[in-house]
Amino acid sequence: MEEDVAWSHEIDGERDGDQFDRSDRAALRRVVGLSTELEDVTEVEYRQLRLERVVLVGVWTSGTVQDAENSLAELAALAETAGALVLDGVVQRRDKPDAATYIGSGKAEELRDIVLETGADTVICDGELSPGQLIHLEDVVKVKVIDRTALILDIFAQHAKSREGKAQVALAQMQYMLPRLRGWGQSLSRQMGGGKGGGLATRGPGETKIETDRRRIREKMAKMRREIAEMKTGREIKRQERKRHKVPSVAIAGYTNAGKSSLLNRLTGAGVLVENALFATLDPTVRRAETPSGRLYTLADTVGFVRHLPHHLVEAFRSTMEEVGESDLILHVVDGSHPTPEEQLAAVREVVRDVGATDVPEIVVINKADAADPLTLQRLMRVEKRAIAVSARTGQGIEQLLALIDNELPRPSVEIEALVPYTHGKLVARAHDEGEVISEEHTPEGTLLKVRVHEELAAELAPYVPAPLA
Repeated sequence: MEEDVAWSHEIDGERDGDQFDRSDRAALRRVVGLSTELEDVTEVEYRQLRLERVVLVGVWTSGTVQDAENSLAELAALAETAGALVLDGVVQRRDKPDAATYIGSGKAEELRDIVLETGADTVICDGELSPGQLIHLEDVVKVKVIDRTALILDIFAQHAKSREGKAQVALAQMQYMLPRLRGWGQSLSRQMGGGKGGGLATRGPGETKIETDRRRIREKMAKMRREIAEMKTGREIKRQERKRHKVPSVAIAGYTNAGKSSLLNRLTGAGVLVENALFATLDPTVRRAETPSGRLYTLADTVGFVRHLPHHLVEAFRSTMEEVGESDLILHVVDGSHPTPEEQLAAVREVVRDVGATDVPEIVVINKADAADPLTLQRLMRVEKRAIAVSARTGQGIEQLLALIDNELPRPSVEIEALVPYTHGKLVARAHDEGEVISEEHTPEGTLLKVRVHEELAAELAPYVPAPLA
């Protein structure tokens, strides 16, 4: 393995960085600080279940060396979340990934040496590999090779809790596996057909084992899609119910591990799982909350986004995304302490565009403000039109955020004054739940309300509007 090369990516006039020999430019470059191997012997018991020991490999095709290293650091965080132990990480500079082995055959040999040297049993590639690339690279490095997509699917499978979440993960996994089925040895032989000794009803073209597997997977996928469609109906009924009662909805969206669940807990007091792990939340969590002025609204926590989220995963997780598309306001949470928060914002907005939620108003919530660089906070606040810095951990900025939510949520359109008899207490309760009570006075005849409500409730209160004095 060559010495680390001092990579330069500054462009100074005509000079395009330091120039290196071709072999230096193409070398596999180690990314420092990625290993999570424990050095303290006293902690070894914690790792008794020695899960997969992995080496990460990325291809750096564009951007700066810092971009390439950030991407690999994110892959390391994903691998740790999946329960793997990161031993090493390497990046190779190329114009585009090699069509056969992702990093080229010579570099694949070098990677094999790194795998032997570190004692790894899995290689994780920072990209989506074609079935051919996967097979060829595995043949060279002689250990299991998985790509970024398979890793994200694995994390999703570990975290899905609801019946629907599990079904959607299973569907996405089957979509991924279908083109990647491999026949090993005898499994490629014909099940039926072709000949002597097979006996009755075994002659004919037959079907290979791999074809049978593919057919079974397709049948299972069709069944899963039907089940998910049925579950979707139940979720839509609940959403329609909320809409019928005109309860405004707020969706919390953001990059994975930005602190969305912590923010939900801080805003509502709900005990939602909070973990310093990527994709700790997969199933949509909806909670009731109240604005400082006493208006009810719902808060939905959604699955974290990640760069290059596999496309069929976006498809599979439309259920969570629907909460974003159907909401009245999006709280877009970004980790202020992250090295590149702007990239996280862009990645989330790309997926939000995919699910057609571009016309929903958005507040950018810069979380972890207590740990963020003040200059980064200033930069984000300057660039983002509606942004607020908060810390879900310490509670900093939460009051201001609540006031901002109150301000941004759609207000009921009709202002009405009604004298509601005490026998119709339910109408008064609905006015409190679904509208905005400006004043309330208890008189001998009933409750005198001055409220802002939606048209439906205004029609129900109309009979109790006092007649104007002559």
